[in-house]
Parts: sequence; structure tokens; C-alpha cells
Amino acid sequence: MSPRYAVIKEYLLGAIRSGELAPGDRLQSESELVTKFSVSRMTANRALRELQNEGIIHRMPGVGSFVAEQQPRGHIIEIRNIADEIRSRGHEYTADVEMCDAERATSATAALLRVPVGTKIFHSMIVHNEAGAPIQLEERFVLASSAPDYGSMDFSKVTPNEYLTRVAPLERVDHTVRAMMPDARTKALLKMRADEPALLLIRQTWSRGKLVSYARLTHPGSKFEFNDTFTVG
Repeated sequence: MSPRYAVIKEYLLGAIRSGELAPGDRLQSESELVTKFSVSRMTANRALRELQNEGIIHRMPGVGSFVAEQQPRGHIIEIRNIADEIRSRGHEYTADVEMCDAERATSATAALLRVPVGTKIFHSMIVHNEAGAPIQLEERFVLASSAPDYGSMDFSKVTPNEYLTRVAPLERVDHTVRAMMPDARTKALLKMRADEPALLLIRQTWSRGKLVSYARLTHPGSKFEFNDTFTVG
């Protein structure tokens, strides 16, 4: 049986996840939770304190507890499908495919994928949306010999991550993260302010001894953050 504080915490999280409580909404007070769940003040306080420590709510002494604004978070070390990340937060995922074309590698794109100029590659650009708002622009270059059906996939229904994980099992990943000022097209696609910086994640992935994908994942700086936890030893 779960501890009483955990029951209260899960009750409040359920209301937040379902949308019953939106960012800025006031939660039931400590006294109201004590009465509702027939627990001590200390137990109700622990549930609220843990939610505050996790960034789910913020508390104002003498005023109350309120649902915090939740920034979408992306995982850096763990490779997760963005559609699954968005759905795990209880939000609708949609994608707008701006382009997905077969090309011959130029000197620039050949250098990215470490292949000879003229090698067949695929070039895609997709906007990923959370609850109708764009949170990531994915521009990706893919080695056609390792993912031959990439150009015919409907990436409004399946993400590039899902497809590539299936046909090119992951062996190695290199990540680079940096802040940058995006160009005008990127700002328009992500509906960013003119002066807003972006978070850029460059992801290179290897499969069967080959570099098969080079992706630039751009996020609005005011609406997104990266986080990860790992254990040493």
C-alpha cells in the first residue's frame, strides 16, 4: 500500500496531467488536503513539498500552492522519440513535414556524413509540435544505403527516430549542444520572437560501423530545456 503522502501527490499530479489544473491554478490548501484525505498536516506538507522540489508547483507562504509553468524537456544522453516524450506529458503530438527529398551529397553534406561527394542521401526538415505549438525543427541528413525507404516514409505518422531505430540499430551517438541565433526561416517555422535565441542539439548516429545520420534539432530557447541524470559506477 502506498504511503499517504504519495497518494496525495499522485492525486494532485493526476489533476495536473489531465488538465483539470492548469499552469497558474491554485491547488487545494494544506488544510483542505488534511481534511480530504484524513491525514496529518505533516503528511500533506510532504506531498506539496515534493511537488515543489520537482518543479511541478510553486508555493507562496500565506497565499497558497500553484501549478508551475512546465517547460518541455529533452533528454541528451538517452535517445528518445520526441513523439513519445510529448505524449508522456499528456499532450498531443503532431508533425509538419516541410521537405523530405533524395539528393546527391554536396561537398558540405558529404563532409557531415563523411562520404564521397555525389553519394545518395536523404534530406528532411520536420517541425514537431506539442499541443499545437512548435517545439523542435528537425533537419536531418541520412545515408540512403543504410535507410533506403527513408524518402518514402510518411513522417507525419512516424518519426525519423522511429524509422531509423528500426532499420539502423544504434551503435554510437555523438551530441553537441549550444545556444545560437536562428535564421529567419527557422524563427518563422518555430514561431519565435525576432530576438529569441535557440537551443541547438547536433546529433550524429552510427549503425553497423557507419555514420548514418546527422541531425540538427533546433528548439525555441524560451520554451525548451535539456536535462539528464546518470549514475557513475
